[in-house]
Amino acid sequence: MIIPVKVETGTYNVIFGRGTLASIHEYIDLSGKSLVVTDSGVPKEYSEWVAERCSEAVIVTVEQGEPNKNMDTYKTILAALVKNDFTRTDRVIAVGGGVVGDMAGFAAATYMRGIKFYNIPTTVLSQVDSSVGGKTAVDFMGFKNIVGSFYPPEAVIIDPDTLRTLPARQISNGLAETVKMAATCDAELFSLFESCDALTEDFLDKAILGSVMIKKNVVEADEKETGLRRVLNFGHTIAHAIESVNGMGNYFHGECVSMGMLPMCSESVAARLKPVLKKLGLPTEIRCDPEKILEACRHDKKLSGKDITVVFVPDIGRYELRKMPFSELESMLRNILGRNARMTKRESDCR
Repeated sequence: MIIPVKVETGTYNVIFGRGTLASIHEYIDLSGKSLVVTDSGVPKEYSEWVAERCSEAVIVTVEQGEPNKNMDTYKTILAALVKNDFTRTDRVIAVGGGVVGDMAGFAAATYMRGIKFYNIPTTVLSQVDSSVGGKTAVDFMGFKNIVGSFYPPEAVIIDPDTLRTLPARQISNGLAETVKMAATCDAELFSLFESCDALTEDFLDKAILGSVMIKKNVVEADEKETGLRRVLNFGHTIAHAIESVNGMGNYFHGECVSMGMLPMCSESVAARLKPVLKKLGLPTEIRCDPEKILEACRHDKKLSGKDITVVFVPDIGRYELRKMPFSELESMLRNILGRNARMTKRESDCR
């Protein structure tokens, strides 16, 4: 299935379907030089498969994980482009999860002021969310995605067959973003989560495709996140704070989103949302030092002066953008975190 995403800078296609990785050469031009960026946690056969179909390919394998989404790794990718004499007519191809896609995309956006970029997401999280929309970034000084750019890919190849090598925790981690989108925009998709008993291939295909369609519609309406696209931040204000406090190590991104959604919805939504999250094996209580969480929230990109805009879900399938004084968010979080923080001194940071 080919899903066009039409934004101000042009149109790119999301190619969705099982087996599409094997036929990648049918969808994108692989002539000239290709820098294939992957990480140590991605099965080697995925990047090698892509490289074999390129006219000339260089594979760069970086260390996996959010802690490595930094300036040093960004420099490693840039160095490979320079050392191998890449030009503006060449391309960068990301093969991996959101960390790889964000870093490779940012390198493509900034090398020679921009060369072609293709994204092949191989995790649920990257397939349902980060691969579509053109956001690229690296983390800096402990703050997630604080340095980056909007740089749409030339194409996105989503092959759910690549998920067969993922552990169960990573599957759930990615599905947290799908639950987020369903809670804000698609009551029918949310009901699918409530009724499912097993994460079958058919269920995953429906969940991923449903998420891609939501993301496509939101991005087309608001590419640069000036209005509607903020709906995708449901749960993220707190999630990014948890990731910053946590050192981006013990919790995956989707797990942080899971914890971050529940304080930002009505009691009736929370009553339906919490069982779904628990069914997926996702955490539902924030176990962090309130002061550290609040300090991280003060660096949120959505903070404007003394006000912050948060996404609130009053009913499943409906959302509100609420602009509030940071002091109001602070009071709310202190109350929630205070109730959850029944911890010893050794547990004062996120576990």
